Amino acid sequence: MTSIAEIQQAILTLPERDFFELQRWLDELFWQKWDQQIEEDSKAGRLDWLAAEALDAKAQGTLRDL
Repeated sequence: MTSIAEIQQAILTLPERDFFELQRWLDELFWQKWDQQIEEDSKAGRLDWLAAEALDAKAQGTLRDL
């Protein structure tokens, strides 16, 4: 198994083009995992408080458009 330190060192030796390709890939992977976590949290009801808060703000007339 490769250690984090070994991976970090390998990244530091990458040619610039490969480094930026890796960065783009990691960014995409990060957002895929973020979307997956949001979906799981939503299905599990862990985000219900956000909807309730927005509905309360709307009922009170304090909800603002972004």
